Amino acid sequence: MSFIETLGLKALYNFDPETAHGLAIKALKYGLGPSSGPVTSPRLATTLAVLAVPNPIGLAAGFDKNAEVIAPLGQCGFGFIEVGAATPIAQPGNPKPRLFRLTEDRAAINRFGFNNQGMDVIAERLAKRPKTGVVGLNLGANKTSENRAADFAKVLERTGDYLDFATVNVSSPNTEKLRDLQGKDALMALLQGVMDANAALAKPIPIFLKIAPDLNDTEIAEIAQVAIEVGVDCIIATNTTLSRDGLASGHRDEMGGLSGAPLFEKSTRILARLSLLTQGNIPLIGVGGISSPEQAYAKIRAGASAVQLYTALVYHGMSLVNDIARGLDALLARDGFANVADAVGTGREDWL
Repeated sequence: MSFIETLGLKALYNFDPETAHGLAIKALKYGLGPSSGPVTSPRLATTLAVLAVPNPIGLAAGFDKNAEVIAPLGQCGFGFIEVGAATPIAQPGNPKPRLFRLTEDRAAINRFGFNNQGMDVIAERLAKRPKTGVVGLNLGANKTSENRAADFAKVLERTGDYLDFATVNVSSPNTEKLRDLQGKDALMALLQGVMDANAALAKPIPIFLKIAPDLNDTEIAEIAQVAIEVGVDCIIATNTTLSRDGLASGHRDEMGGLSGAPLFEKSTRILARLSLLTQGNIPLIGVGGISSPEQAYAKIRAGASAVQLYTALVYHGMSLVNDIARGLDALLARDGFANVADAVGTGREDWL
């Protein structure tokens, strides 16, 4: 992290977390972020589903909710970017405050509730995105919707022509009963609706599924079975957790989803379990608690074809992306892997 970036982060800590996040978005709009472009090498370049990416380090959904800074983010080192979540109708989300730093735990709690400007505004921005780079959208459902399952297909129908992939997000803990859609029958119906909408696009795109970490073995097995049967192209493991085990920060009892360092082990164990259940039939993306090359490498060796991060950027800045990519390249070289794909799942047994 550069001296200027260190000063910038310290300045942002003087603001409440949501205001600081807004200032970070503005800084990117004004060209104040990194400008190196994606870090790549023969070891890092890989394929995610059918998407060629320069490296396996992605930005998780939630940072650029309204697709405002796709072009600047594309210069920050990421191999791929996920924006959103987008819902059919704009909604304000839950009352503020709804984002909390847990500095002692290197974590955050949010209860945003899918605040976003709606699929029409987001689609207009996606239509103007750079043609290079891999960009996906996290699909969400409106809080007041009478048919939440149908909302995911609506958003895909409106935005799909401008995307490289779309993620069905049934794992946010901040929209009441949304996680109920992870049940076998409900998930099957929801995904089939999304698949039908995808097939109707001029050019169908890969469909990803994002799951929660608060699942038991039976639930994980059912999700894996449904994903295989429906033909999901990738599973993202995992979203935020409702667990508060071992936290030290004063905000530990705030309602919402916990992300960051405390989630690393829990999410990695679910990732490894999914890897075992799917046996390479569905690529996996590992998310949760990544803040170093070693942790990204651990996710990959547990079964992930790629990883995503977000919360760690709050504590380490955007330069972390390049640091992780370069460090991962060195770790792959150290262990004799010619490509990141060769390392996927090689350490899975350590997490089962």
